[in-house]
Amino acid sequence: MDFLNAITALLNYVVIPAASYGSQLAFGALGVTIIYGILRFSNFAGGETMAWGAMFTLLFTGLFQSLGISIKPLPTAILALPLSIIVTVSLMLITDRAVYRFYRKKKIDTSILVIVSFGIAMIMNGITRIAVGPSSRNFFDGERFIIKARNFKNATGLAEGLSLKVSQGLTIISAIIFVSLLFWFLYKTKTGKSMRAYSDNEDLALLSGINPEKVVSIAWIIATSLLVIGGTLYGLDKGFKPYVYYMLLLPSFAAAILGGLGNPLGAIAGGFVIAFSEITITYAFKKVFVYLLPENLEPTGLVQLISTDYKFVVSYSILILVLLFRPTGIFKGKSVV
Repeated sequence: MDFLNAITALLNYVVIPAASYGSQLAFGALGVTIIYGILRFSNFAGGETMAWGAMFTLLFTGLFQSLGISIKPLPTAILALPLSIIVTVSLMLITDRAVYRFYRKKKIDTSILVIVSFGIAMIMNGITRIAVGPSSRNFFDGERFIIKARNFKNATGLAEGLSLKVSQGLTIISAIIFVSLLFWFLYKTKTGKSMRAYSDNEDLALLSGINPEKVVSIAWIIATSLLVIGGTLYGLDKGFKPYVYYMLLLPSFAAAILGGLGNPLGAIAGGFVIAFSEITITYAFKKVFVYLLPENLEPTGLVQLISTDYKFVVSYSILILVLLFRPTGIFKGKSVV
């Protein structure tokens, strides 16, 4: 029984949260890696794109709620998400036409585009704070739990409860659906194959008659859609905090680089490696060891490597190690050094 309690605690506090967080990071890493694969620069505005997506979802959710429109027991944000994607994608396409295309035509070094994207991120962050303020917002409504800890205890007789939030379930299911659709698009459609050809060899793709501006536009549409979905799911799960999304860019970049920048499969794998690493290293294992060890060997401390306040240190450390020893990542994407 104690063994089952220990497993339940690990599922409740490590596996399920890490799977949900890893799915959210996978969306962010995919958005980063698609832009890098097509436009050849690291988009530092990716985190703020997630923030914009969540912000518009928050605003549309409020509008629907005021009109009495809902899809209970699911959150109203699910209805708002398609509108949020349309608005955010439109704004990013306008930004590309107004800013990035100018530098592409001038054939400016891509390092300049990185700086430009950083400036755009600052502008986007300012707009977000003006539009909805710097305070935290919670826009989750409907049922909050698929499995409640109390019900699980009553059903199993275990001392440890297991809970699964609706936001976590939605995140994991969404990741499976949208990642599957992305790979189907990239590997089964003519447009997807054109994007892969352009990413692999731009000059050869141009000689084959592929329209570069069309490829760039589609890349922005796909990447922005993924970032909006990831940002919204993160907001539903943890609440909308405008300043957090820029910080979320770090683990997203770490995930993309770890998996192989420019490699979609690597971005997904990297997202889950980063998520499980962060949560495992910052989790206090005392409860698990109390269940598993004899009473005289039970730990007195938290059995925690580092505090959750420093969880981004894990992303930093992994990112530095990858850049030093394997800059092409696990799946050998495009080297970043």
